[in-house]
Amino acid sequence: MKECNQSAALTPEDIKRVKALGCLHDKRTGDRFNVRVITRNGKITTAEHKAIAEAAEKFGSGEIAMTVRMTLEIQGVPYENIEPLRAFLAEYGLETGGTGAKVRPVVSCKGTTCQYGLIDTFDLSEEIHERFYKGYGAVKLPHKFKIAVGGCPNNCVKPDLNDVGVIGQRMPTVDLEKCRGCKVCQIEKACPVHVPHVVDGKVVIDDSLCNHCGRCRGKCPFQAVGDYIDGYKIYIGGRWGKRVQQGRALEKLFTSREEVLNVVEKAILLFREQGQPGERFADTVTRLGFENVQAQLLADDLLARREQILAD
Repeated sequence: MKECNQSAALTPEDIKRVKALGCLHDKRTGDRFNVRVITRNGKITTAEHKAIAEAAEKFGSGEIAMTVRMTLEIQGVPYENIEPLRAFLAEYGLETGGTGAKVRPVVSCKGTTCQYGLIDTFDLSEEIHERFYKGYGAVKLPHKFKIAVGGCPNNCVKPDLNDVGVIGQRMPTVDLEKCRGCKVCQIEKACPVHVPHVVDGKVVIDDSLCNHCGRCRGKCPFQAVGDYIDGYKIYIGGRWGKRVQQGRALEKLFTSREEVLNVVEKAILLFREQGQPGERFADTVTRLGFENVQAQLLADDLLARREQILAD
């Protein structure tokens, strides 16, 4: 890759300024940058796809790469091409970004089409994108804040390793009067994590071990396990990178999407108000105590003080 003669004029301030716009310096070169184009959880239209391809050829090296968080990077963009590239993308409603101490682009699995998906992951992630990536785009946080949505407990996009993670749930309930204590229990047979067992002629499901995947639904011929509660599990304080920490699930099973969105917003507000500069949300949760943070996320005070928190 040829370096531009203008590379010597670049200063650390120049590199830092464009990084905030989603343009990351390619350290193998003097003045080339990989520019992140924001998608909606990896989804773009064919017109947007064509525009990004044209932009890569016109302003970059002609190469495009996917990031681990579902954005697209136009490779090899000379520094002087960054603003013309951003202006070109803006004509198609596209923007660059995805860096900095703020809410990052949301990721989710394809649970909407996956055979195991329990929730509409695309619809939920698009609402999170609009409300929190875009709606909170100008809100400065102590550090980056990552959100992931998983359609089921298979955990493909690792929601429990994000600052906030949402996982679709299907919680079974047992009607013991209908249970026949079959020698070959179809509920026990269907469970991928081997939680149900027939004890004293009745099926028993330990809720503390059940992952609420819903794979047992419709398996009992006598409908002993026929009723389910659909909902969402929310993890907080996960992280990956130099230090990995698994998030902890809030105790409540959330049964409405609005509840989920409110908890996500409260977590962002809590991080802005009570997080310390440079610490990840996982560190904030550890420092404040999980029980303390959980109590705040399940209460309404943070939302009631939203304007004050955002103004400070």
